[in-house]
Amino acid sequence: MSSEIRALRELIKTLGPSDSTVLILGESGTGKELVAKALHECSSRAKGPFIPVNCGAIPKDLLESELFGHKRGSFTGAISDRKGRFQLADKGTLFLDEIGDMSMDLQVKLLRVLQERKVDPVGSLGAIPIDVRVIAATHQNIESLIDEGRFRKDLYYRLNIMPVEVQPLAERVNDIPVLIEHFAKQQAQGAKAPISISQASMELLSNYDWPGNVRELSNLIDRYTTLYAGQEVDLRSVPVSMVPAGIKKLMGLDCIGVANRNQLGNIETKPSARKLKFVKEENFRLSSIKTKEKESSILDSPIDQVQRVIALAQGGQDFPDEGVELKQRLLEIETHLIREALSKAKGNVSKTARLLSLQRTTLIEKINKYGIQQVAR
Repeated sequence: MSSEIRALRELIKTLGPSDSTVLILGESGTGKELVAKALHECSSRAKGPFIPVNCGAIPKDLLESELFGHKRGSFTGAISDRKGRFQLADKGTLFLDEIGDMSMDLQVKLLRVLQERKVDPVGSLGAIPIDVRVIAATHQNIESLIDEGRFRKDLYYRLNIMPVEVQPLAERVNDIPVLIEHFAKQQAQGAKAPISISQASMELLSNYDWPGNVRELSNLIDRYTTLYAGQEVDLRSVPVSMVPAGIKKLMGLDCIGVANRNQLGNIETKPSARKLKFVKEENFRLSSIKTKEKESSILDSPIDQVQRVIALAQGGQDFPDEGVELKQRLLEIETHLIREALSKAKGNVSKTARLLSLQRTTLIEKINKYGIQQVAR
């Protein structure tokens, strides 16, 4: 289990008994609703209802009625009184998922409910008191939404009393074996044993960047449980159509699934091959590269030096009589590409690692080794 998850568990134990509003932040699929449920189950409201609402999945004109309820005849189709989610969650917890998708006018009404602890059903002439703990969540950057005028600052401060951040799965690869075991047991049916994952496949799954996070991993284990119930799964033997595109890339499979599976004993692509692939395929622009004095008379500029190395790698030029210091050139090219990727990812190390097809830990080692200054996140 990763240190991030251990810290998150301790935080849940600490915040659970409180009635304070919690704002959960994290990418889609990281398990924000699971965190909300855990907070509910650790609280004195555990015996009460846990009511989830996806604010982004309900149409804007219906969300007010869903949250606060309505009276009969208050609008077309309101054939009877209906309790809203706030009333249904009375004495329990209301989980407002994707709060960043809520419209500005509804944000005003939500702010009032949080302040007064009363709801006004649509068409009602009186307010109804509620006893609800609110937990909100979003995958968006709320502060950016505030700057864009799409989210109220006062509501943000009301929700952000207890912030909890859930890290993406790519940043806590140590949790992958534990999660696989959990999902395998959860999805095993009847008397059948849960599936297991071969060591080679486990290395593949640990190197994958998991854009869909924990949800994607759960779905993948569900898929292989259906196909290989009670068996050990080796991704090298799984039909290509059943392997995620990113894992195909790690395995050396091309877009139509052609690969030499006999060469997959070593899961990770050889570093030299990866570097040469970037040298051949990337059309990059370099600002400056340090060169030695003996080479300055041969080439016009540092950029020309790198371009010449690229041309040599592609077979476009004859090898020079004076030779080329390949190790130094590759080091300079690699350093520049890391800087460019960091800039493009705005300093996000996980995204940079995905852009460069590197493990996050490997990238951090290179950043430290080469003394590369990261862009502020």
